[in-house]
Amino acid sequence: MSSTPFHDLNVLTAAGDGMYRASIDPIWTIGPKVHGGSMMSLCAAAARRRLLDETGDAGPSRVQPLAVGANYLSAPDPGEVTLSTTVRKQGKQVSFVDVELTQGDRVAVHASVTLGVPDVGEPQYSGDHALAQLPVEPPADAVVLTADHPMGQIVHVAQGCDMRVDGTSAHFLTGNQGEPEVRMWVRPRAGDESDPDTAALFAIMTGDISAPVTMNRGMFGWAPTVQLTTYLRRQPAPGWLRVMASSTVLGGAWFEEDHTVLDSTGAIVVQSRQLAMIPR
Repeated sequence: MSSTPFHDLNVLTAAGDGMYRASIDPIWTIGPKVHGGSMMSLCAAAARRRLLDETGDAGPSRVQPLAVGANYLSAPDPGEVTLSTTVRKQGKQVSFVDVELTQGDRVAVHASVTLGVPDVGEPQYSGDHALAQLPVEPPADAVVLTADHPMGQIVHVAQGCDMRVDGTSAHFLTGNQGEPEVRMWVRPRAGDESDPDTAALFAIMTGDISAPVTMNRGMFGWAPTVQLTTYLRRQPAPGWLRVMASSTVLGGAWFEEDHTVLDSTGAIVVQSRQLAMIPR
């Protein structure tokens, strides 16, 4: 396997008129279908590439996707996809690019991407978050998601990065039920972590990295994401990312799921919220 699997996911080939082609490896799937967070990162990568192509800047830039709002229209298979981009605004501080990810003749994702420079330095205010109580690095008793782990056999994404789960929060792993909250640690491969642009896209992907929190309530199966909005608050520092997924209301048909992601310094680097469907 490549030493930079997440970078490879986001490699784009220009196809003219603001269109790009990409190839999604089967490791970036949940079950047989492409992982929603991985498609989110691809849309963000395409928007950033289009903006750089427009400005003629082929070198590194501090500009990153600050917000990605995606509607999921269909669930594609791994393989070739096309990303069509439209620049809505090219500004000095904020730019907007629309992206459609298609496979064949079906649109899978329609995304609106806001680009700018993430925050740096100390925030003017940052409230305490329960996730900060989680150790910076996963302890020895954290559940390692390997390819042969029952969860790893479904969450193939674990083959492209390092994932550890806080077993005290993932009650479904022991056949029990609890609050709809799952905590975990995620880290990209060293080659992916060392590239700032890839690390930023990886952080965006982790805004949809947890197994559905409905599983903690005994509701298993596919919980399709309908809409997902992710914010990249700052460039992640090297090291493990701490992730907490939680829900406030599990309805009869719908539930929301929030992700908060802290980097190794304790800074909040990603926040997300999605509207998803209760597993049938």
